[in-house]
Amino acid sequence: MNQPITLITGGAGFVGSNLANRLLTMGRRVRILDNLSRPGVEQNLQWLRQQHGDLLEFERADVRDAAAVSQACAGVAQVFHFAAQVAVTTSLDNPQEDFAVNALGTLNVLEAARARPVPPAVILTSTNKVYGGLEDLQLSVQGQRYLPVDAGVLQRGIAEDRPLDFHSPYGCSKGTADQYVADYARSYGMTTLVFRMSCIYGPRQFGTEDRAGSRTSSCARCAANASRCTATACRCATSCSSTTVEAFLLAEQHAPRLKGRAFNMGGGAANTISLIDLLDRIEQLHGERPDVTFDAWRTGDQRYYVSDTAAFQRETGWKAKVASADGIERLYQWLAAQQGKRAAAPAAQRLAAGVH
Repeated sequence: MNQPITLITGGAGFVGSNLANRLLTMGRRVRILDNLSRPGVEQNLQWLRQQHGDLLEFERADVRDAAAVSQACAGVAQVFHFAAQVAVTTSLDNPQEDFAVNALGTLNVLEAARARPVPPAVILTSTNKVYGGLEDLQLSVQGQRYLPVDAGVLQRGIAEDRPLDFHSPYGCSKGTADQYVADYARSYGMTTLVFRMSCIYGPRQFGTEDRAGSRTSSCARCAANASRCTATACRCATSCSSTTVEAFLLAEQHAPRLKGRAFNMGGGAANTISLIDLLDRIEQLHGERPDVTFDAWRTGDQRYYVSDTAAFQRETGWKAKVASADGIERLYQWLAAQQGKRAAAPAAQRLAAGVH
């Protein structure tokens, strides 16, 4: 086959597997590089293989392995770099590993791409944590939410002109990656783009509450599994399986014109939801409230963050299309179905063995 290959690092994960599925469904060849370290992602890889067969290539490797990354970039026309250490709590426990994965791993991807005869475009998923704790943002408590006093921020959210203020080792490592990717467009003329992600959620997410982006999934999973979760803010949420994937495809299409830029990505001001609102919605879906404990604020937590997505919308026409309430219901239904499959499997095995 001479068809160009799209490389997705971390492609067995939540965001990567949803994007891979869309590309493969379009008939495109996809190569995934993933070390499969996150629990549950093997299921995503198996699902992709079952759905798409030989269109999918897989290399089990770590982005800290420069030789493996270089090999994975061979024959690639596009790189979506999603592989990362994703939890603030883990970065506080082991900042060296966090730096090695997020900062050095990103540099390995950039250098592997730069070494190709025609360097592929590189699109990175960064984080809203590059803006720090937003301590200067004056907030008021209204109902179950923290909301900004500034009417402009309330209406639009946080824009890309917000000064960078890396907070926590995770914020520093992702911020380093963020700035390296932007600079490779300036210094080397490469086609690179950065997405600073807010709360992205949806099917195929095996998340825990140790990272803000997967708290939606974590709370819904607690309800589906009848287990306890811990909550520690008002966020904007967007569904990965639809609107975020569309954003990546538009970014790829417009990357030569937009190279070197960073865009805030999330559901925007129309899709804000607090963690308490989320619990209310899950209670409506599940029939009872998840068993939740509340903990102290953690390093790097933002009481309020909503992405102003106007810049990316102006440049590409993109906008979030799935309302938070609908997206959360889709996620809950998927999680409930997964729980049903896990419960059914042991019962089927017992029946096959003649045990009742």
